[in-house]
Amino acid sequence: MNRDLSNLRQVYKKDALLEANTPDNPMVLFDTWFEAAAQCPGISEVNAMNLATIGVDNFPKNRIVLLKSFSKDGFVFYTNYESEKGKAIRKNPAVCLSFFWDALERQVIVKGVASKVDSNVSDNYFKSRPVGSQLGAWASQQSHVVKSRQEIDQALEAVATKFGKNTIPRPKHWGGFNVKPISIEFWQGRPNRMHDRIRYTETNNHDWKKERLAP
Repeated sequence: MNRDLSNLRQVYKKDALLEANTPDNPMVLFDTWFEAAAQCPGISEVNAMNLATIGVDNFPKNRIVLLKSFSKDGFVFYTNYESEKGKAIRKNPAVCLSFFWDALERQVIVKGVASKVDSNVSDNYFKSRPVGSQLGAWASQQSHVVKSRQEIDQALEAVATKFGKNTIPRPKHWGGFNVKPISIEFWQGRPNRMHDRIRYTETNNHDWKKERLAP
């Protein structure tokens, strides 16, 4: 197979990102951009983000996960701690998050350090999940090799029978990670590939240094 994609291109011209219009704190700008994306009809899953880790095999790996909360302290998502990404973070907590909101011609790239959230935070979020998702957290040995789809379905049926109509507790192997940012880059598409890129980097005083990057 040999497919030429050289003619696939878009002209970006919907907006601009200028220093005069950017706040001192990047989380304020992220909140503004996130809200704009949430209100945009062309974006179906605004909290989808790409999580990049360095695996135990020393290869990088990207996958899409869902952002479940954010604050001045960072970005929170949930997973199985014994999954491939959980083990990767345990070995090397330096990660990268990226958001691509194509309908707005915007990207956000976050470099940060991941750590487990407090257990009570994970407990509270787990309680808010649909019952099926709670059961799935018990049934799935995430990232492990299985023989068939039937094995997965049987595991789910088994835990459903085990818990019945009782309250389902959070598995200890499942919970949240908070990614504390050390740098956040905002990317706004512009014509002629001369994109706007503003990067915030945390200083030793826990302030933010703001710089423009060449496109």
